[in-house]
Amino acid sequence: MNINGLNFCVIGGGIGGMATALALRNHGAGVTLLEQASELIEVGAGLQISANGIAVLRALGVAGETPKAGQVSGGTILRDYRKGRVISRVPAPVAGPTYYYHRADLLGLLHKAALHAGVDIRLGARVSKACKHAGEAEIVLESGERLHAECAIVADGGRSEIRPLLNGPEAPKFTHQVAWRATIPWNQREEVPRASLTMGPGRHVVTYPLRNQHLMNIVAIEERSDWQEEGWRRQGDPDELRRRFAEFGGPVRDILSEIYDVHLWALFLRPVAQSWQNGRLALLGDAAHPTLPFMAQGACLALEDAWVLIRSLQDQSGVTRALAAYEATRRPRTRQVVAAAGANARNFHLRGPMRLAAQAALMAIGPRLARRYEWIYSYDATA
Repeated sequence: MNINGLNFCVIGGGIGGMATALALRNHGAGVTLLEQASELIEVGAGLQISANGIAVLRALGVAGETPKAGQVSGGTILRDYRKGRVISRVPAPVAGPTYYYHRADLLGLLHKAALHAGVDIRLGARVSKACKHAGEAEIVLESGERLHAECAIVADGGRSEIRPLLNGPEAPKFTHQVAWRATIPWNQREEVPRASLTMGPGRHVVTYPLRNQHLMNIVAIEERSDWQEEGWRRQGDPDELRRRFAEFGGPVRDILSEIYDVHLWALFLRPVAQSWQNGRLALLGDAAHPTLPFMAQGACLALEDAWVLIRSLQDQSGVTRALAAYEATRRPRTRQVVAAAGANARNFHLRGPMRLAAQAALMAIGPRLARRYEWIYSYDATA
């Protein structure tokens, strides 16, 4: 199908939504992107884009051979929590390097490219209704304005308000894990910057550098039962964070001591959607397959979605066939990656003899550990 000149609507201005809008526009479609926020602001946080995500950024023209704004990774150091003892070192994946981005920087690159390409980006545009109507997608804004498009791509996140239209009401499940997220100024430059994963009973801390090693990104995750709401970007107390991770020593203790501003993120989860599309509306990114952050694949999966959607629109005769092909292609892979992330959630928090046995195994296989996940990193949606 030739999408040149056809009109599409993208709901959600995050990384998945912005990448999809850019991909559609690069292929000649008219694109309106609706974002409910009045401005594109991201709470300071990092994300990892592995080779499978970088492939899409390069195809979109956002990343060159050496991606702008990205900090290349030299692999990951695995540490024990007590004194920060090094358990093992995991090299960078064979498929290609991972890059650490400040989320705002990557979103800024996509936003700039989308504007330059001619995407109509509307901020402060809250959608009250989206439906399949008379052979097209109809989107109604809270202002009363109605938009019509060949297709509406729903990329409004893990708490999507439109997903229930395709799947019915769903109660999110609390995973009994809470993430503390922060960034701090950092000037201890390493010749080969790496991530550090420090594991302890019931909790772990991940750190990695951003912005040419001038910032350090911190994600500290703990198992908790005392949580009632699906929190997101809730302001936290740095002293409480340090108390909860008081047994952690080594380099991570020094990093935690420097935190002066922190946010909490309660990890609630919905399953991979049973229904991704209805012929005119299609879910994308976390709206379709929310995942735990323990494989660092949330943004990468959304980027893959964007490119597979474009390819499906080009390869199939009509929007209905294209969305069915997109769903059929993406559902199996996203389920596998989501499952892998869930398994890591357990592996990072082992206790007692199981933790010691796992450490012994990591000492032996750590240098080969990245190969276990090459099926994730070597996937190229643009091939």
